[in-house]
Amino acid sequence: MKILIIENEIYLAQSIAAKLGELGHSCDMTSSIQDALKGLPYDVVLLSTNISGQDCYPVIEAYKDSVVILMVSYISNDTVSKPLDMGAKDYVLKPFMIEELIRKIEHFQDYERLKRKNRTYEEYLKHSLEGIKIEHDLDKIKLPLFISSNFQKYTDLLAFRYAEEYNKTLHFVSLNHDHALNEIESLPQNAFIYINDFQTLKKSDRKIFLDMISDREVIITGTEGIEGVEHDVIEIKSDNNVFEQGDILPIEDYVKYIVLNYQHKFPDTELSKKLGISRKSLWEKRKKYGIIKKK
Repeated sequence: MKILIIENEIYLAQSIAAKLGELGHSCDMTSSIQDALKGLPYDVVLLSTNISGQDCYPVIEAYKDSVVILMVSYISNDTVSKPLDMGAKDYVLKPFMIEELIRKIEHFQDYERLKRKNRTYEEYLKHSLEGIKIEHDLDKIKLPLFISSNFQKYTDLLAFRYAEEYNKTLHFVSLNHDHALNEIESLPQNAFIYINDFQTLKKSDRKIFLDMISDREVIITGTEGIEGVEHDVIEIKSDNNVFEQGDILPIEDYVKYIVLNYQHKFPDTELSKKLGISRKSLWEKRKKYGIIKKK
């Protein structure tokens, strides 16, 4: 990490830089607020708030995308409260152990790494679910809820949308795993759980499972018809089915999916060839499925 140390006590700044350097960080030092505003990028800024006659707020504003940790000689509204309100992330009280400062830096290093990872996952999820539309009023959903669908992305979208709408942390569990029931039981009673693969649950475990989730906030999905449960069950289908690797569709559904999604990408001659059928058969299937090819 690149770290900027803004401190007028030169010995302290050198001591901090030496210790952080031993841990593999790259450190620059300055005793001037003005010199700190040169626009160079830093991951962490260690900012002393008692540099005589110099206002620390421009530094906090300039490095609002970095982790700013205050180094203060006493705690007051001006040295801690206001700078934290302006965007500083944390503070240490002088004199401090260097290990305490390192712990704070490593904490925010982990925090920033998790933020980047979450951002990547969110972008991937958004891309993966792009173009999928489902019409269910989230306000009318009553949990526990069972969903029967062969198309996983539809149920994924509903579960993630529900979690986002009601600001809930989603816990994912697959019943295909050996310890799934133990995992569900170990989660807090108020946890929101998204449970997949209901069709893989052994019949001998079904009553245990249903008793376990009877009064919990859960969405359970399965790829086969869900019967014999005392909770709400909805079925999600679409003419423009999402075909995923791992899904097994009937041949007719597969052909319908291919025609719907690829007829605008390939001419009929090539599309029929890829499907292993004649152009006449392709025309007949369009008629059978009610598919109109727009010109």
